[in-house]
Amino acid sequence: MIRFLSAALLALAAWALPAQAQQLSLSELSRYLNTIQSAQGQFTQINGDGTISTGTISIKRPGKVRFEYNPPDQALVLAWSGAVYVFDRKLGGQPETYPLSQTPLSIILARNVNLGQAGMVTGHSYDGTATTVTAQDPRRPEYGSIQMKFTGNPTQLRQWVITDGNGSQTTVVLGALDDATLPNRLFDVDQVAGR
Repeated sequence: MIRFLSAALLALAAWALPAQAQQLSLSELSRYLNTIQSAQGQFTQINGDGTISTGTISIKRPGKVRFEYNPPDQALVLAWSGAVYVFDRKLGGQPETYPLSQTPLSIILARNVNLGQAGMVTGHSYDGTATTVTAQDPRRPEYGSIQMKFTGNPTQLRQWVITDGNGSQTTVVLGALDDATLPNRLFDVDQVAGR
């Protein structure tokens, strides 16, 4: 319960930032996402079952992300070479693997993010503080959607909610994403698996 309240307070703190004057346009948000080349920051994840996890996220576009979870969680999630790998260090063994293209996260890890693409954005709103965009792969809507929240001045991605093809939701609240020089080996599944 304490972990849940801490995450809720963290989420509220993320929104207690100076308000921007207006809704951010899709072209401005696409431009911003395309500027994220190599970055790192902290995250809090609220899982579909209500449990809370924290950790460090590393992004190297295109196509690479690493979610390193803090103890007591022993999970590591990597996107590398067009696939997502989920390692459970507690259980060991081979990671669960599935195509990155089958996850809504592929939208923001694409080489060129274009939220103006026909059929991609299914929602675009502004609540006085944050611009919210809901997007899906227009060729594969059955794989789910990603709802992203952005604040302005300067534009920053603060949160996303992934709804998978089964309707399960996972929320990720981001701290500041700082530019960082990240080596490819950080995302290399063979390095992580010790192959």
